[in-house]
Amino acid sequence: MDKFRMMFQFLQSNQESFMNGICGIMALASAQLYSAFEFSCPCIPEYNYAYGIGLLVIPPIWFFLLGFVLNNNVSMLAEEWKRPTGKRVKDPTILRYMFVSITQRSLIAPMVWISVTLMDGKSFLCAFSVNLDIRQFGNYTLIEGMTEVEIVKLLAKIPCKNIFDQPEVISREAASRYITCISQAFGWVFLLLMTLAAFMIRAIRPCFTQAAFLKTKYWSHYVDIERKLFDETCKEHAKTFAKVCIQQYFESISGDMRSFHKHQSSKDDSDGDDDDKKKSDEDKLLGIRDQDDMNKVLWNWHTCKPPLALRKEQPDGESHEGLIPNGDVSGGPNGYANHNAPDLPKREWAVYYSKV
Repeated sequence: MDKFRMMFQFLQSNQESFMNGICGIMALASAQLYSAFEFSCPCIPEYNYAYGIGLLVIPPIWFFLLGFVLNNNVSMLAEEWKRPTGKRVKDPTILRYMFVSITQRSLIAPMVWISVTLMDGKSFLCAFSVNLDIRQFGNYTLIEGMTEVEIVKLLAKIPCKNIFDQPEVISREAASRYITCISQAFGWVFLLLMTLAAFMIRAIRPCFTQAAFLKTKYWSHYVDIERKLFDETCKEHAKTFAKVCIQQYFESISGDMRSFHKHQSSKDDSDGDDDDKKKSDEDKLLGIRDQDDMNKVLWNWHTCKPPLALRKEQPDGESHEGLIPNGDVSGGPNGYANHNAPDLPKREWAVYYSKV
């Protein structure tokens, strides 16, 4: 049980590894689902094509949408796309990078399904058996006496071994092998094209736009990490807020909940521990102790996220960023540009004069 817990924590801490694992599981699930699926071609000219092509197209679409649903970055992408600009400009390249990354992972399971389906050949045989040239595999003398409708109905029965009742007219085994061979050829071509496309995306694209690629990759990781840290901070604040609220409720109802049966020394020690716990709780509350204040903080985070510019406070005697030398008149007070003076601690000086 501990090994599974450690593995789950590792996957949670490594978002990329977690999503790659999900994609791998979906790919294996698609192959296993196809092997467990009972293929039943209707063997009716009006429905063979729809059934065969539907089996080849509809499950990949479902797996593709499922890949978007299981990807945690979809909600992050939607939030980043729809959020107000505020003090932080939205970069379309980051949104495009995130969307392409999600799409690439979501395409793995559909590609596996299409490849397995084409390699098996049953759906392809069901869809295109009526388009087979019967003169290549049939008895020409018997075919001459059949109408066009009868020929189409006979070809539609080729995928169904149990109901095929005219082996003297056409060799079902030869026709099935021919169509299955074509299906497998399409499967290998599909795999080759997908592999080449993946190679072009993964290997060649960063060579031409390496700087832009690194920039978009960095800031997409930043958006993901920022969201996780914000959620963790909110959870920690909510936990501390609930703890303090419950403690104050019981103290107001029951009065002093301490035990007076202990010695005075133990009471002093417990008081010291309580003070330390209260200070720790106060630090975790971050000065927000009211519901309206917390709602305002959350609303401001959504509507106006802080700019991506960190201010570094340096000790006296060192130059500060943004400080204009010689107190340039274009700067703000004390020589700071754009009135962005850092919040330095105020110091008081006492001067003593001697009359000696």
